Amino acid sequence: MTPDLRASLRRRKPEKRRARLVKRSPAMLESIEDLAAQPQPALLLDTNVYILNASGRLPDRVAACLDRARLFHCTVCLSELAAGIANLPPGQGWSAIRDHYAAVFESIPAARLLGPDAGIWIESGLVVGTLARLQDFQRTQRKECLNDALIYLTAARAGIPVLTADRGDYDLIQQLAPEGRFIAFQV
Repeated sequence: MTPDLRASLRRRKPEKRRARLVKRSPAMLESIEDLAAQPQPALLLDTNVYILNASGRLPDRVAACLDRARLFHCTVCLSELAAGIANLPPGQGWSAIRDHYAAVFESIPAARLLGPDAGIWIESGLVVGTLARLQDFQRTQRKECLNDALIYLTAARAGIPVLTADRGDYDLIQQLAPEGRFIAFQV
C-alpha cells in the first residue's frame, strides 16, 4: 500500500497548529501507579527502560510492574540500543554490555516485536515537524523526537502504552497525537 501523505496531513493538520505547546503537570498524565490495579498490563518499553534496568537504576515500583507485565518491544528501541553498543569504546566492560543486550534481544519473542510501517514514518514526520516549528527544536532534538514519535505511534497502532522515563517529549507528542498513551515514571 502506498503511503497517503494527503490523508496524514488531513488527520494531523500541522498548518492549524500555531501556538507553542506547554508541557502538562505530572498529575495530568498517566503514571506507573495507574497500572497497580491491572494484573498483567501490556507495555511497550522505551529505550531508557532497557538502559535503566541494565544499570540497576530502574525504580523498584517500575521493576515490579515489569515483572507482571506483558512486554512488547519496538525495532526503533533495539536500533537505539545497538547504536549505543557500537558507540561504546571497546575495553573494560564492553563485552559484558554487549552480552547483556545480546541476551535481551535473543529473549524477545517475534510476536512481541513491533516496528513502524511507512504510514507511521510519515505520521511521525508530521508530528515531529510540527513540534520542531512550534517548540523551536534544534536538529538533534528533532532526531531524538523522531525516534520517540516512531515508538509512540507504533505502540498506539498496537493499542499499547509506552513505558518511559522521558515524560517531556512523549507529553508533547501525545498532544499532537492523542490516540496513543504513555506511562511516565521518574528515576
